[in-house]
Amino acid sequence: MAKKRGEKPKREFTKRQLSRWQEQKKRQRIIISLGISIIVVVLGLVGAGWYISQYQPLHQTVIRVNDTEFDMNYYIKMLKYYGKGQSINYIYGMADEVVRVIERNELVRQEAMKLGFSVSNSEVDDELKSRNPPLSKDYRDLVRTEILVNELRDEYFDKQVPVSAEQRHIMVMFLESEKRAAEVRARLEGGEDFTEVASELSLDSISRTRKGDLDWHPESVLTIMLDTSIPVEYAFGSEVGVLSQPIYDKEKTKEVGYWLIKVLERKEESDEAHVQAILLGSQEEAQQVKSRLEAGEDFATLAEELSQHGYSRESGGDLDWLTEGMMSPAFDEFVFNTGLELETLSEPIRDDEFVTEGGYWLIKVVDKDDNKEISDDDSDLLKTKALNDWVSALWDNPENMVVDYLDSESKLEAIDRTIKQLGLD
Repeated sequence: MAKKRGEKPKREFTKRQLSRWQEQKKRQRIIISLGISIIVVVLGLVGAGWYISQYQPLHQTVIRVNDTEFDMNYYIKMLKYYGKGQSINYIYGMADEVVRVIERNELVRQEAMKLGFSVSNSEVDDELKSRNPPLSKDYRDLVRTEILVNELRDEYFDKQVPVSAEQRHIMVMFLESEKRAAEVRARLEGGEDFTEVASELSLDSISRTRKGDLDWHPESVLTIMLDTSIPVEYAFGSEVGVLSQPIYDKEKTKEVGYWLIKVLERKEESDEAHVQAILLGSQEEAQQVKSRLEAGEDFATLAEELSQHGYSRESGGDLDWLTEGMMSPAFDEFVFNTGLELETLSEPIRDDEFVTEGGYWLIKVVDKDDNKEISDDDSDLLKTKALNDWVSALWDNPENMVVDYLDSESKLEAIDRTIKQLGLD
């Protein structure tokens, strides 16, 4: 028979051994506790650093629109949206505009609700998914505003646009000087075709593109199209078939200017030139100013009085040191002509890359109607104008509290974070 295995005898500890064992356990507990404490302290320090440097700045309120707050993280997301695919300089340049967009969108949302217009989350989600590529939920506020604006324009402001209005069919062109306008008027009176001359000579982009013939429009639409009321007021007070005398418009911009330039110094080794210049609105005016300079009048004084180049006007026309390509081909052709003697005053130099103000209109009313149906395109334009006027008025409403807490330092921090997240650094 197999022997029955006996039970293993229990190990007996002496009092000394037991005391030593208990002391070791106590030491282990202390060491473990100290280790855990150190880890907790380290993690706490790391966490506090992360909270202070990362979490807290991103969650500070930077924009407030009435009761709605937007934090730094939101601002950076908007910077990323508008900065995607753009240059670093573009992101720096649009930082203030993005603040304005955030404020505007929230004002529109709040005011639209007062008018009974809102957009559900499901509508926003569907629109986010329909984009190609789909937009992230970070940009749901942008999509919500876009949907709201379309609804306001087509359902609310549509009712404010009349079906018909007094209209004129007019032909116009814009010219740089009274002398030039008088010469062109004489050509038209002599039988030249208005559309051919306008497409060649008009300095206003709308009238040049449309060959001077603007077709039928209400007074308000013509004012929007031409960005001035002066020719429109004439047209609605003039008889059919009459070609106007030259009509002066002081503030209308045109896509041409004339330079008077002097090169003061050169650095041959770096191809730099120290330049003083005056930008004027017409060849006629430039020639008159040139005569005054040649008669002994001070260049800086005339530049401060007459130049339309905002950057240099306040410094008496001094453009400082320039390299080729900083201005325009027409400007560079004179300045970087190495055979040119210093201090030589240029003839008037025409430059189609700079915009100046002032000029003269020639206007002819082709036909008029006191109650003509407004076209769909004009109706859309009037609805959009009504919407834009409404949005602009939100800023002036004393009941709306809009606060921008961003200073220059925090904007730069937001821009730096945006540039890094876009991979542009």
